[in-house]
Amino acid sequence: MKYTRSEAKAHAQATMTGIWAAAYMPFAETSSGHMAIDEDGFRSNVAHWTQELGIQGLFISGKRGEFFSMSIDERKRTFELAVEAVNDAGAGAQTIMSCSDQNMDVVIDLARHAEAVGADYIVVHAPALHFFNAHDETLLGYYQTISDSVDIGIALWSHPASGYLMSPELCNRLADLENVVAIKYSVPRDMYAELTEMVGDRIHVSTASEEEWLDNVIDLRWKLYLCSAPPFLLQSAKDRRMHDYTQAALDGRFDEAREISRSLDPVRQALADSQPAEKPHAHQKYWQELLGQVGGRVRPPLLELNDSEKAITRAAFESCGLEV
Repeated sequence: MKYTRSEAKAHAQATMTGIWAAAYMPFAETSSGHMAIDEDGFRSNVAHWTQELGIQGLFISGKRGEFFSMSIDERKRTFELAVEAVNDAGAGAQTIMSCSDQNMDVVIDLARHAEAVGADYIVVHAPALHFFNAHDETLLGYYQTISDSVDIGIALWSHPASGYLMSPELCNRLADLENVVAIKYSVPRDMYAELTEMVGDRIHVSTASEEEWLDNVIDLRWKLYLCSAPPFLLQSAKDRRMHDYTQAALDGRFDEAREISRSLDPVRQALADSQPAEKPHAHQKYWQELLGQVGGRVRPPLLELNDSEKAITRAAFESCGLEV
């Protein structure tokens, strides 16, 4: 790693900054009908995202990456592939590997593999807890066990999909773990604002909402967008408005940043309005294809777009004003 365990927090404060994106993993159908990882397609996307879009970090094999459809060996391969692709791209981007799983042994196995292959950080989703009402001590033990098992910097992740939200008070306690460096906090704004005040500069606080990102840079002095797909869905090599408004805000040019951000409203609306229910992965992968990226197929049980849904998406894309 580029840092020791005791240096994890300081290293993250210094380098874990800017726009990070949650990568989709493209799949291609083989002659046997299996949906295999399209390694060349993924490499092409990484080069585009990091070199042409200026994305500074990639979140690998999370929910966007369809980790739930992969074997453990496939998840490990995506870690290796991402490190290789980022290094080959040569743009200085970083990686954070999703090691989330309900089985603690799997989490630790994936975390150790991420560390061994040269990942910069890992992220671990708060687990679903069955038959519990009081979660705090369970979660403290859960993350303490993971922290004790690896030296790599860890990002926490709290999301309603777990069936509960970790409280700011609990997250503040978890921020004391030596190699916890960040949290992707998918919660209402009052909760993440409270946590930001609590943790100071011990860990980064972020949320996946691009619509809230600019306000959080300005009002909460956030330095890290961690992370979802908008960084490569709302931008092209010719039209980097998310990058531009982020840089303006970080430089203190707030009025300019707001103007640039507002200009993206038609793109945001087109992307949201054209998405059919139950098909976010297939829809956004098709949007990638329209941008010239490699979207690829989804794996079951996810559903593909039909021809009518593709036509609606294509029309929305062509009228949204995004330059390609």
